[in-house]
Amino acid sequence: MQSTLELKDDTSAHDAPMRSPHDHGLHVAIIMDGNGRWAERRGLPRATGHREGIEAVRRVVEAAPDLGVNALTLFAFSADNWRRPALEVEVLMLLLRTYLRRDLKRLVDNGVRLKVIGRRDRLPHGLAAEIETAEKASALGTRLELNVAIDYSGRDAIANAAAGWLGDNSPPRAAFSRLLAWQGHGTGRDVDLMIRTGGEKRLSDFLLWECAYAELLFSDAMWPDFGAAHLHAALADFHNRERRFGGLSVAPLLAAE
Repeated sequence: MQSTLELKDDTSAHDAPMRSPHDHGLHVAIIMDGNGRWAERRGLPRATGHREGIEAVRRVVEAAPDLGVNALTLFAFSADNWRRPALEVEVLMLLLRTYLRRDLKRLVDNGVRLKVIGRRDRLPHGLAAEIETAEKASALGTRLELNVAIDYSGRDAIANAAAGWLGDNSPPRAAFSRLLAWQGHGTGRDVDLMIRTGGEKRLSDFLLWECAYAELLFSDAMWPDFGAAHLHAALADFHNRERRFGGLSVAPLLAAE
């Protein structure tokens, strides 16, 4: 796994970060990449890789709370993924339905509150209703907030929130973050750690607002191979980093006195 370059120092008050009020747990976001390549390397249909990816979702969701994570956001389907072959898109949507139906009881029993972010008007018939049913059924979960991004675009989320803001003045950052979440296109809190599997090193239009000060970690593991041990290692790496949020660390300040 590779870490990102250090953040550039910037002490501007205007650019102060939106610190999360959820001090008791971390918000981890994951770009679940590599399903298709995992299958192709084994001479299997890409659909098999996506099915194995569901198993990885189950492993990570179950492991996250015990590792200090109380919010987990997974990138399941981007707004640009509609460009993929129709058969692959159909498989992905079918797998989403299957996950909602088979795993809802497990999520509820384990105190997981499910929320889907992104557009719903372009989803296959009946899927939006199934999502709403699952969200309502798990609404009382307090152990883990599970956000699943479907037909999601970070750029569109920011643009839509900006268009929906009334008044001439720029909104405070915290208020703008709430507006993103209220429209169903945001999580309402900053990301602490962003993980991308599959060896690629880009954000792919995912949670651009919430990841302003996220630590980034890129794993060569394909998503179907990802599990509790990988998440544990990623979080250990995260806890060894110094997060300055554009400021300076305490040590240099003391040395200058």
